[in-house]
Amino acid sequence: MRVRRHAVEFTVGVRTLITIALVTTVAVALVSIREALLIVFTGVFLAFVFELPVRLVSRVFKLGRSVSAVIVVLGSAVAVALLALVLLVPLVSSMIDFLKGLPQIVQDLQDSSELSWLGDSGAAGNVQDGSQSLAHTIPDAVSAFLGVAGDAFGTALAIFTIVFLAMFLLVDMPRLKGAAASVLMPGDADRMLWLWEQITKTVSRWALGAAFIAVCAGTIQGTTAWILGSSYALALGVIAGLLDLIPNIGATIAGFILVPTLLAEEGLTAALIMLAVVLIYQQVENNFLTPTVQGKAVDISGFFVMLGVTVFGALLGVFGALVAVPVTASLQIVVRMITEERRAHVAAARAELGAVAAVPDGDAPPTQAALTPPA
Repeated sequence: MRVRRHAVEFTVGVRTLITIALVTTVAVALVSIREALLIVFTGVFLAFVFELPVRLVSRVFKLGRSVSAVIVVLGSAVAVALLALVLLVPLVSSMIDFLKGLPQIVQDLQDSSELSWLGDSGAAGNVQDGSQSLAHTIPDAVSAFLGVAGDAFGTALAIFTIVFLAMFLLVDMPRLKGAAASVLMPGDADRMLWLWEQITKTVSRWALGAAFIAVCAGTIQGTTAWILGSSYALALGVIAGLLDLIPNIGATIAGFILVPTLLAEEGLTAALIMLAVVLIYQQVENNFLTPTVQGKAVDISGFFVMLGVTVFGALLGVFGALVAVPVTASLQIVVRMITEERRAHVAAARAELGAVAAVPDGDAPPTQAALTPPA
């Protein structure tokens, strides 16, 4: 029995090769300028964040948009700089003390009589080794922790670029919207302006609300730790506030840090009090603060929130995880607008089919084919 073998020939056109080469070139170029793209993305994101405050300042003080944008952006930058000058060194010192004390905290937890019933499965030793490794990598000096000697100029240049990029975009925002609308058909221009407005409200309300809620979380839980006698109260408050920015799981992770730390430092009673404060605050935040402050600005499901955090965290690191919620919500708005017309057609067709099905056969309206005269 002879087996016939057929030769398969693939032909790749010149246009396909050129397209592949262009896509590869663009991908390599984007990778090579990823830091600049991150700076641009951050500046654009901050411009959307400051849009509502700029409108508020312009409306309340009867100022022009340019002056309002300068006041809001530069005022925020100056306020952050002053807070950093006053609070940065104590905060960093407290964080260094906390990280350096992690091995002792873990050892105290291992020796705690309240946890003796858990036994030793080997996990405690792994945690102890990890905490010692982390503590050894933390420098003792605040300047070394901040990396002042190395990247000060690069960091200052990036911050300067981001601030002025956001400010100039805010000043030119109406002009850019008008230019974009002028090249579109009237219906498309209206949809574009509506989409721009919805994304602006989503990003701005989320960012301002998230910052306010994070400050509340850090203040309440850090103050509780200080009242209970923790020597790391400032660091614990900062950790609670920063982790609260991560949606859904951030507050839970903070609880897993705060409660064991209080247990190791002050005992079981202090740990239970901290646990109660964390749980009560989470309920207040989820059921009162977030709906009141942010409303329905980021009304998306928990699955898409976690998906956005995972994807954007992998792409942009910590910053990506923080902005995942408004970016995902903005993408949801875009998809909803794009599919709006099709969903309206589908809903109308289903309503028509339901009306036809509800009419008896003898009273059914004639179809288009029955109304068309024969050829």
